[in-house]
Amino acid sequence: MSMTKYKIPKPKELLEAGVHFGHQVRRWNPGMEPYIYTQMKGIHIIDLQRTQECLKIACEFLHETAKQKGQIVFVGTKRQAADIVAGQAKRCGAFFVSERWLGGTITNFPVIKKNIDKLVEFKRKMDAGEFNHYTKKERLLIEREILKLEKSVGGIVGLKGVPAALFVVDVRKEKTAVREAKRRKVPVAALVDTNSSPLDVAFVIPGNDDAIKSISALVGVVADAVESGYNESEKEAVLDAKS
Repeated sequence: MSMTKYKIPKPKELLEAGVHFGHQVRRWNPGMEPYIYTQMKGIHIIDLQRTQECLKIACEFLHETAKQKGQIVFVGTKRQAADIVAGQAKRCGAFFVSERWLGGTITNFPVIKKNIDKLVEFKRKMDAGEFNHYTKKERLLIEREILKLEKSVGGIVGLKGVPAALFVVDVRKEKTAVREAKRRKVPVAALVDTNSSPLDVAFVIPGNDDAIKSISALVGVVADAVESGYNESEKEAVLDAKS
């Protein structure tokens, strides 16, 4: 991994990415009041000073979690977020769920683990040519099964159990994940828009969770912080090995 020292964007940069646009005033969640700056043409405007402060705190926590070798899962299954979440998680060494959160991923991990093991085993056999003597139809069915498993658990292969933290884009959409994290006392850092409840989120990042530009800017910074933490942890491991 390349060494990345993460940098928190200034309010001006957040403004350029459209992070300040909340939802219509009538759709707001009163819990988000502390993060709202004003309203304009019936739309809530998020206080970017607060966003910057909250982003810094969330990134420090995730950086530290990664530095301690904690497993972090990025969650974002809505259309605008899925590709960004998957791409940035891969880049920084985190796990991800970008298709659909499978109920029990945190609260009933052994069941999910069976699917992960199945996927790993199928891919191993495929690579080793163990399916070569199967009929074309049989191979097609296996390929379809691999594709299905890849979609549902491909982003969490290697997860050892309950993760150390979740990073969520849109807590309303990902309420099952947030609820499971709460049950197992897994801290959640999340991008929270003005129409969502920040109640079960330990590290709220107030911001626009609908526009690709805003999601991209914020998820990118979080991924930098996580990557930086994992890099430091690797560097320390190398130094320990040498001493």
